Amino acid sequence: MASNLQDRVVAARLQLRERFLQKQRATPALSDPRPQGSGPPNRHGMPRLPPDQVAAQKWPVLDLGVKPDLPLESWSLAVDGAVEAPLRLSWAEFLALPQVEEESDFHCVTGWSLLDARFAGVPFATLAALARPLPSASHVLVHAADGYSTNLPLEEALKDDVLLVHGWEGKPLPQDHGGPVRMVTPQLWAWKGAKWVTRLEFLEEDRKGFWELRGYSNTAHPWRNDRYDG
Repeated sequence: MASNLQDRVVAARLQLRERFLQKQRATPALSDPRPQGSGPPNRHGMPRLPPDQVAAQKWPVLDLGVKPDLPLESWSLAVDGAVEAPLRLSWAEFLALPQVEEESDFHCVTGWSLLDARFAGVPFATLAALARPLPSASHVLVHAADGYSTNLPLEEALKDDVLLVHGWEGKPLPQDHGGPVRMVTPQLWAWKGAKWVTRLEFLEEDRKGFWELRGYSNTAHPWRNDRYDG
């Protein structure tokens, strides 16, 4: 059964990759001829630190002032919207999916970057592959238990390093940092990765999330210093 699931996920991810590959290659973090920032090249050829960023020694805690308590026995993740096969996963079902460990950077718009963080979790692309986005699907809105939301175009969300994270530095993701599950988006500003994720809603057109509605950039490209609208 596990092998069959793995095969289905791999095949569906390959189809999605083919569908969005050209758009992914054109995204700024992979194609910008004049990226801003400092330091040696990162994993994608961009400067290690985006402009006006400093390396953090610890992972600061930022939130909306609410820290939801989500017991694992009642937590679930809905994947729905513009998809062929909507699903809802329990904690055990989420952990039964193919898992990855990824070392990546985390860039916060407030001026700090957490470098070489070790995350464990499920690739967003795996969840998308299971749900099978409709041909018309173009974006995803990520919903969190504290009322937060954020939006991404699928060419960004489907990148290999975008994860639904449940582990950090070899331990379960702490509640303060969005445990049991948060999203990380290493090639965009970190607000594009919600804490306490409970729903992935696929969309046929863009819909702004919490900070995007309040003046933050809708595109959020760190190496263009793309922090706020206007």
